[in-house]
Amino acid sequence: MALTATNGMWMTEECKRSFMEMKWKKVHRYIVFKIEEKSQKVAVDKVGAAGESYDDLTASLPEDDCRYAVFDFDYVTVDNCRMSKIFFITWSPEGSRIREKMMYATSKSGLRKVLDGVHYELQATDPTEMGFDKIQDRAK
Repeated sequence: MALTATNGMWMTEECKRSFMEMKWKKVHRYIVFKIEEKSQKVAVDKVGAAGESYDDLTASLPEDDCRYAVFDFDYVTVDNCRMSKIFFITWSPEGSRIREKMMYATSKSGLRKVLDGVHYELQATDPTEMGFDKIQDRAK
């Protein structure tokens, strides 16, 4: 298992591979990443199939633990062109531990560098801060 260093954390090769599959092959709608504190690794927590929705992504985020997620938002422009924008989401709910929030905050920039091709970034502490309307507004 190859690893990439990101600000003190190691990112598994599966993270990069899954992201590239989402970005280029469109086989995933979203990917949820989590930090494994003991091993100091960022790993894939869940992968959403191409047919899954944004609601499936938000439902898969824990209420009291932080996560990172990427979401591939497909839409059609007013000119009838199919477009796709990738969102990077930092999920840091109010109920998560302070230490966990700090780990996710300090590791974010390293992970973002590895995930080349993200168009927009969102940070959310509750579901309303990452509602689908926010995704739609930012992408268009």
